[in-house]
Amino acid sequence: MGLFLFKRFITLIATLVATSVVVFLVLEILPGNAAQIIMGPDAPPDVVAALAHKLGIDRPPLERYWDWITGLMVGNLGLSYAYSTPVGELVLERLTVTVPLALLAMTFTTILALTAGIYAAARHNKLGDVGIMGLTQVGIAIPNFWFAILLILLFSVHLKLFAAGGFPGWDEGIVAGIRALLLPALSLAVVQSAILARITRSAVLEVAREDFVRTARAKGVSRRGTLWGHVLRNAMIPVITIMGLQFAELLAGTIVVESVFYLPGLGRLIFQSISNRDLIVVRNCVMLLAAMVVIVNFVVDVLYAVIDPRVKASDI
Repeated sequence: MGLFLFKRFITLIATLVATSVVVFLVLEILPGNAAQIIMGPDAPPDVVAALAHKLGIDRPPLERYWDWITGLMVGNLGLSYAYSTPVGELVLERLTVTVPLALLAMTFTTILALTAGIYAAARHNKLGDVGIMGLTQVGIAIPNFWFAILLILLFSVHLKLFAAGGFPGWDEGIVAGIRALLLPALSLAVVQSAILARITRSAVLEVAREDFVRTARAKGVSRRGTLWGHVLRNAMIPVITIMGLQFAELLAGTIVVESVFYLPGLGRLIFQSISNRDLIVVRNCVMLLAAMVVIVNFVVDVLYAVIDPRVKASDI
């Protein structure tokens, strides 16, 4: 197990380093000048040059990359060009919205998908199976932002049960904060749960055809006992793979839903920073999201070894 974790950890570090290089280079080749945008198109060249020097964007790229990486290692993300605020404070403030939103959406996704997928697999080729698969097909076809607008029209405009948007802050209480995130989380969970339900159903049906399942049934184990005691654990590897990718996608892909509900999350911060040419904020936010994706994949690999020791054995 130790060698397995060490190899995965080395892969994690190498991936993060490669990602940092790609993120830095991509943002370097973007057209435009942050100092010019901040000062305005009519600003004198000497004033723009002085601001560029103050911001440090006139230094050689390799030097700026090294300063950025060493700053990341000690938690110093620099100052925002547009807000004149430490980037770390901006990111942490927005993460208090984005991370709970992603966790709540993933909770909805897991509950809905596993329930629907297992129910459909247990009733293979019956009416319940056909109905669930039809609903998941509709769920996959629905755009998140469109479903979010429908939720606002139903629960905010007509029923007046939830606010149409905004976030009161966690200072107002956990209940108020979660209440503000319920509709956005549900709009994110619809598509994800539809996909995961189909994966769950396919995985359960595939494992149910294995020889050891037939052996368990031949020994007198009930159909329900076989499903919960033998099939589900072996079917969870592809399911966990998709869940890990979906959670990473929820962390990185909330920008549209956050805009619809006017949530001050990380997605809106990235969008605003791109508009303001605040590249230091964009760079750190993109790197943070990429790191989250890589770390989630690392956790999924570890869960593989916990659930199925054959994965660990084949990798050593």
